[in-house]
Amino acid sequence: MSMPKIELVSFKLCPFVQRSVIMLKQKDIPYEINYIDLSEKPDWFLAISPLGKVPLLKVEGEVLFESAVINEYLDDITTPRLMPLEPLPKARQRAWIEFVSACVGLQHRWMLTPSHDDVEKQLADYRSRLEHLERALQGPLFSGEVFSLVDAALAPMVMRDEWVRETFGRVIYEGFPKLESYAQTTLELRSVRESVVDDFPELLESYLRDNGSFLAVG
Repeated sequence: MSMPKIELVSFKLCPFVQRSVIMLKQKDIPYEINYIDLSEKPDWFLAISPLGKVPLLKVEGEVLFESAVINEYLDDITTPRLMPLEPLPKARQRAWIEFVSACVGLQHRWMLTPSHDDVEKQLADYRSRLEHLERALQGPLFSGEVFSLVDAALAPMVMRDEWVRETFGRVIYEGFPKLESYAQTTLELRSVRESVVDDFPELLESYLRDNGSFLAVG
């Protein structure tokens, strides 16, 4: 079966788009990428995006949305399969992908919080969720030795936590040794390293500053 022509509609800072870029690279799927500005969404994008969000995957006239759905599709059309075939392990992975998505929302809120007191509260809420991840990690990747769809979902969040450490000196994973080890392993993967644009760190810092984040502007 020939590989379909694939186009990914993206925003350069979106962690959910990054999940699908990781999958495309992890599985060596040829693709084109089309970056848009979410502050000025093009009419053509709004016409095909039911939720008005990225990522979108355009495949032979069809449009897929939601990163978890997109990544399962990409897994389905290639081998080896990363999602388990057995119902219980498959359900477990889907559940943890949903959990990580909720964590990404918490991460985004604390990174954008404008006041010191709220930053500390939001960070405490976020770290309380990380306790569940710390217990669930089987290492060196989420399910052990083999890259999974949970790793594709989790890696963008981990990348941002490490960026916060490097840029602002905030150690998010203090007391979470398995997450610290996971971050080192995951961020060395080619599919993860190459999943963001070259100026991602600068763009992210600028985005935080423009939105009045206490983390960035103090």
